[in-house]
Amino acid sequence: MQVTIEDLSAVKKLLHIEVPEENITLEIDKAYKKLKKTATVKGFRPGKAPRSVLERIYKNDVEGDVISKVIQESFFAAIQEKELKLIGRPGIEPPELEANAPYKFSATIEVAPELEDVDFKGLKLKKTVYKVTSKEEDAQLKMLQKNLAKQEPVKEDRAVEDGDYVLVDYEGYKDGEAFEETSKTENFSMKIGEGRVSKELDDGIIGMKKEEEKEIIVKFPEDYFNKSLADTEINFKVKLNEIREEVLPEINDEFAKNFGKFENIEDLKKEITKNLEEGYEKRTEQEVHEQIFKLLLEKDFEVPDAMIEYELDNIMAEAERSFAYRNMSMEDLGLTRESIGEKYRETAENQVKRQVLLSKLIEQEKLEVSDEELEIGMKDLADKMNYPLEEIKKHYKQDKNKLEHLKQSLLERQALKMILESADIEEVKAEEKSEEDKNE
Repeated sequence: MQVTIEDLSAVKKLLHIEVPEENITLEIDKAYKKLKKTATVKGFRPGKAPRSVLERIYKNDVEGDVISKVIQESFFAAIQEKELKLIGRPGIEPPELEANAPYKFSATIEVAPELEDVDFKGLKLKKTVYKVTSKEEDAQLKMLQKNLAKQEPVKEDRAVEDGDYVLVDYEGYKDGEAFEETSKTENFSMKIGEGRVSKELDDGIIGMKKEEEKEIIVKFPEDYFNKSLADTEINFKVKLNEIREEVLPEINDEFAKNFGKFENIEDLKKEITKNLEEGYEKRTEQEVHEQIFKLLLEKDFEVPDAMIEYELDNIMAEAERSFAYRNMSMEDLGLTRESIGEKYRETAENQVKRQVLLSKLIEQEKLEVSDEELEIGMKDLADKMNYPLEEIKKHYKQDKNKLEHLKQSLLERQALKMILESADIEEVKAEEKSEEDKNE
């Protein structure tokens, strides 16, 4: 077997593979011998049909099977012979067999990028130090207060104002006919001004009084998220059932007890401060990691499309899970896998480059995950997911791929920790950073 490699790029190769004629002849002979034992041919007893008859009836099937077997065996033999790190599926268009000739075919493949040793020591990094402010703490308290807010009917006899909550019955008509997308809905709750259905509908309800009925014409824009309503004029018949106002609870010790484990407002405030500090710690870590990758990836390299597509699939799967959690779908928002793929392709490519870089560092520095470190990693997962540790262990023992993925993520953390330990880190207060940003 002869194998030559044509470089299409650093990660894309074209393999030219030639299988000797005698190998092909041998495979065809073996195929017909096997077929002769099982083929049922009219006029011949089982196993007695001559090859010439079998060739006339089964030639295309036999040659197809031989081509498939020869390509599979010779392709993987070529990969091993040339010590190529194959990524993804090969692109092969099989030619037909030629009589009395070797079998030649080509395969387009992608391979893992080959990186030089990474010089990671002594990186100059800036670590922003954020401080939680009383303004942020108050904002969190007000958000919790709003979560416990109640809506109560407005007692005075007045018309709807901007910012009111209302209960309405409505039905939408298109060209005088009831429209499925705006079918009859009773006691629909909405806040005037939010434009939950349409700002025009909100504006039309302003000024209405309880029990009043009104027709409101709404022209939905061309880019409306629900494509069934986009660029459509709907005549809404609306009845106002009730005007409500938001009543906020007082922020005191009783308010704090609504959140379970707190005896007084001071305990709740301490927890808010702790959560804000943890959030800033994660932000600082992310910012430092961004600097690391920016510096280490200054010397750019190409990555296989197959790895980018795999990462894009993960991004899309996460997006679909997020939409499903909110009882929505990509179609509801006018999105497609193609549009998301186009939007996030660069993000996926950058993520793949980071993974390749960290994998190189792990190999370069011979990093390993000890049993103790794996145990700690699983315990962290159990704590984060609020799940029994034994169940987490059982889950990973049953799926080797997921276990390897967990080990890889722990190794990547080790690599980043190693970089940070050797880095020259300057701490910068958040205010100083803001001033630097203004001057840049």
